[in-house]
Amino acid sequence: MIEAMRTDTGDTTGAVGGAATHTADAVLRALNPAAVEDAVRKAAAAEIMPRFRQLAAHEVLEKNGPHDLVTVADRLAEEHLTAALTSLLPGSLVVGEEAVHADPAVLAALGGDAPVWIVDPVDGTRQFVHGDPGFATLVTLALRGELLASWTYAPALDLMATARRGAGAELNGRPLRRSAPVAGAALDVAISHYDFTTDEQKRVLAALETEGVVPRPCGSAGLEYLHIAGGELDAVAFSWENAWDHAAGLLLVHETGGASGTVAGEPFRITGGNALPFTAARDAETARRILGLLAAAN
Repeated sequence: MIEAMRTDTGDTTGAVGGAATHTADAVLRALNPAAVEDAVRKAAAAEIMPRFRQLAAHEVLEKNGPHDLVTVADRLAEEHLTAALTSLLPGSLVVGEEAVHADPAVLAALGGDAPVWIVDPVDGTRQFVHGDPGFATLVTLALRGELLASWTYAPALDLMATARRGAGAELNGRPLRRSAPVAGAALDVAISHYDFTTDEQKRVLAALETEGVVPRPCGSAGLEYLHIAGGELDAVAFSWENAWDHAAGLLLVHETGGASGTVAGEPFRITGGNALPFTAARDAETARRILGLLAAAN
């Protein structure tokens, strides 16, 4: 099983504002995690929660189809976070879901030398639109494809999960501990929702409809990763690779002892170009089992 994150960066400078000399250790030293958490909470309080169950019809639009929605809350929360996060870490950039939708060239920052904030302002927009509290704001700090720190905030559920490279993960200030699946129990797996998959993707994911595996359509991707980290879910199997959907959760899962990988047996790259589907799971054995089933059908 090939895990998703590299940990082999060396520190060559203490500067964060100087372009190509950034290192992961320098960026982490410059980071104020509490200030980032505060920024995430304030964005949700100002732009998301006042509109929860209060959206007018003209404030909800389709992006790429009837199931792919965007609201005024998504856009304003991303603008709020973009201003706040870049001020906390001068020289950093933002790759946000709505910014990329407006200009796909924004994605190139993921492979650049500047620290990047990866932002999904409302992960689970469909749930948000329908008044379901199962949505989250996802923020991840990355450098040259390496995930350094993440914040998964479900404001309607009062859940804040954080992770930091090599330092573990917490939920509402309490450590999240690794927990392996119960031996012999069926694996609970959240998969790409049928409304967002092609016929071919449905065919491959159907390989998980087998003895000992219980697949179900996913909700908010960020919260499904939190369910893995908290031991409530065994794995996910996803057929899309948008960095803003997966970055925060992948770090959360890895910092609680989980594993991830693609059907090609490679790490999942937030910069894109992955062999799909991919999985993240509570442990490496579960990840290998899920990938074996998917690879056989791929």
